[in-house]
Amino acid sequence: MSTHKAGPDSTVLADCLEVPGLGFLPVNVFVLHCAQPVVVDTGVGLPDRDLLNTLGSVIDPADVRWIWLTHPDRDHTGGLFALLEAAPAARVVTTFLGAGIMSTEHPLPMDRVYFLNPGQSLDVGDRTLHAFRPPLFDNPATVGFYDDRSHTCFSSDCFGGPMPTADVATSGDVGAVRAEDLEAAQLLWASVDSPWVQVADPDRFRATVEPLRSMAPETILCTHLPPAFGLAPRFIDTIAAAPGMSPFVGPDQAALEQILAGFEPGGPA
Repeated sequence: MSTHKAGPDSTVLADCLEVPGLGFLPVNVFVLHCAQPVVVDTGVGLPDRDLLNTLGSVIDPADVRWIWLTHPDRDHTGGLFALLEAAPAARVVTTFLGAGIMSTEHPLPMDRVYFLNPGQSLDVGDRTLHAFRPPLFDNPATVGFYDDRSHTCFSSDCFGGPMPTADVATSGDVGAVRAEDLEAAQLLWASVDSPWVQVADPDRFRATVEPLRSMAPETILCTHLPPAFGLAPRFIDTIAAAPGMSPFVGPDQAALEQILAGFEPGGPA
């Protein structure tokens, strides 16, 4: 993991995973530096990742007061329990459903859980975080938020997209990616991560997108995209076009066997 600032109030702990055939998917953790510091998501749980060590270069984990899990998928919760141990004053922001899903793997200490639903807000001392349901999501417990002081939208999976290289995936500004390439990556990710959007009613779906236009964030911090500055109108137009798109179809067994054959001695070069 590497770190870089995304404005004066936010730090990105940047990571990525290679997805064969798609590219490199960013998997970010964020720190919101505020009166009651917030860590947003906790990354993957692979043994070669060390969230606490990387986080410690940005903030003392003991100072963390809130751990906002945008949803309980494993690429968002990998470092959760290590962070809970290192941050004894922190509480986990999630939903009733999110807590239930996480408890199927490891019981959550319920006295350290804070239930927050879309439409509600959290006071973190010097600002208010406004919870909302992103238009695109792959988990029914997804809750992003808007920071009304830094004008930053933390969008969870929404607006994500695979990048061509690991360096781009962990970079500090997605604006360096060509607009047409970025749009294609975001629509591809929508078809992979939110396959239900292909059958969504376009008008009803766009009604869930329009609140983001009213929000008018200056910065978008997505778990699966490098930081985006000043690109909200373009991003909103991109995902508004997602209904009716062709579904993603992944490799089948024959393709897997061909891939595996390439790693065998004497296999294809």
